[in-house]
Amino acid sequence: MTVPPEEPRSAAEFPPVTRDRWRELALGVLRKSGVETGSPEEELAFTTYDGVKIAPIYDASDLPGDPGLPGAAPYVRGSRPEGGWEVRQRHEVPDPEAILADLENGVTSLWLALAPEDLPRALERVYLDLISVTLDAGKRTREAAEALFALAGERGASAPGGGSVALTGNLGADALADARTAIELARRCVRDHPGLRAVVVDATPYHESGGGDAEELGCSVAAGVAALRTLVGAGLTMEQAFGQLEFRYAATADQFLTIAKLRAARRLWARVAEVCGVSGVSGAAQRQHAVTSSAMMTARDPWVNMLRTTLACFAAGTGGADAVTVQPFDARLGLPDAFARRIARNTQSLLVEEAGVARVIDPAGGSFYVERLTEDLASRAWTWFQEIERAGGGGGMADALASGFVAGRLAATWERRAAGIARRRDPITGVSEFPDLAEKPLSRRPRPAEAAAGSAGVHYAQEFEALRDLADAQKTRPKVFLATIGPVAAHTARASFAANLFQAGGIATVTGGAVTDPGEIAAAFAAGGAKVACLCSSDRLYAGHAEAVAAALRGAGAVKVWLAGKGEFEGVDANLYAGCDALGVLRTTFEDLGVAR
Repeated sequence: MTVPPEEPRSAAEFPPVTRDRWRELALGVLRKSGVETGSPEEELAFTTYDGVKIAPIYDASDLPGDPGLPGAAPYVRGSRPEGGWEVRQRHEVPDPEAILADLENGVTSLWLALAPEDLPRALERVYLDLISVTLDAGKRTREAAEALFALAGERGASAPGGGSVALTGNLGADALADARTAIELARRCVRDHPGLRAVVVDATPYHESGGGDAEELGCSVAAGVAALRTLVGAGLTMEQAFGQLEFRYAATADQFLTIAKLRAARRLWARVAEVCGVSGVSGAAQRQHAVTSSAMMTARDPWVNMLRTTLACFAAGTGGADAVTVQPFDARLGLPDAFARRIARNTQSLLVEEAGVARVIDPAGGSFYVERLTEDLASRAWTWFQEIERAGGGGGMADALASGFVAGRLAATWERRAAGIARRRDPITGVSEFPDLAEKPLSRRPRPAEAAAGSAGVHYAQEFEALRDLADAQKTRPKVFLATIGPVAAHTARASFAANLFQAGGIATVTGGAVTDPGEIAAAFAAGGAKVACLCSSDRLYAGHAEAVAAALRGAGAVKVWLAGKGEFEGVDANLYAGCDALGVLRTTFEDLGVAR
């Protein structure tokens, strides 16, 4: 007899999902794992490095309230009632061919970190009335702005009707570092170039100092308020001052935190505008430029950076950034080549044109998790902003920076993050996890001195990469012997774990085969030429063989014997396990191998 196929069930036929039911199931799983707790929410939650709590589950009760509509205050859901963003590519050398290649293949905005005298050459074939230009000239911002104004005047004078080209973009003035220049350029923009902004509030240095997302947001609000005070104090109206600012944030591979950060930033700035009596999109809606994080980029296995920047770009666009810059995958190595620039811009083109990310406004809106995370980031950032204002003693962000108050907070957060990286709780693919010792290093032209000086900051992979460099510099690559005890099925998991850890520091590993005889293992160790060994097997086999194998290895000349796992045995010096201080293990191993750091 043929049994008819079961009809598909509708969602209404399934039992309702409740938090209590989830809690019951989660408690069952935790108890099976040996964890006794009355609150699975507390047990499974974690806190970001700057104090924002991430829960394991969210429901409608976590929604903080109505976030408004896209294009309407408080602009949580976006500053515009339509999707899309500017594809903004950064250039550090005046290469008109590279710039033209970008503009002909998807780039709609230029970010130029160039000397003023190089701007005419870089922009010689660029239609300034069609492309927004953002300058990044540091101490020479005024000169660079004047060069751009002169170009606009020349182009306009030669066009029918004369005048000046209508510029859009940002002149890149820093109101904290050079208030006079910021004031002069803001006045000029208000008077002659209404589509151009003068001041950038760059929050990426706080991120690149190791700060968390809430700290980056709080610093940006404090710096933005300082810029408002400067401009209004010089005679601009409050509305004009708001209209002169653009904010720059880091976008990371943590897509949800990046989405929530950009949404929270708009909410925070809308609150500042409300207090200042400013309303309307032109003033209260924060203009955002998101840049893929420099701190997350790696020099080792740089190809993985393509994946990091794709996630970051997706998050930036989904989070509502007005302009997005994807750093080329080889950014840590020097000036990007043509292939790297093409991949960077095509990352954005794929997300906008192929994936259709820009077709939906605020796609994360309404998510219990994202809405709650947005609210919690905004609350934490606002508290930090108020601390900065109080610490400034009336001088706001400028005094808080000068006193070291901000630097101290960011340094403390970086210390916590660095500890998580060292223990591989925050894995870095291709560096601290799954390293490729056979990779062929890429070489790139060095950056101009000015650009290189401005790129100083922490990199999450820096300590592991320093050890890789040290290992590569040796005439013979350092190595550790993995004493694999018993059959492959018994030792593979821990041998793979140990090999992965040692290779993260550039240390090669050799194995002794699937045996249990201490003499055979010791002979393989001696033949391998290593000085350090690591036992790898199951707990059951450790109980019967670890001490004998450790003693045999000592007799064969081992200066250090590690064990992959947490058992304690005579002759074993220390242990490797998930969550151990991997950097500490590697540094100790270099010392044991006689490699000076």
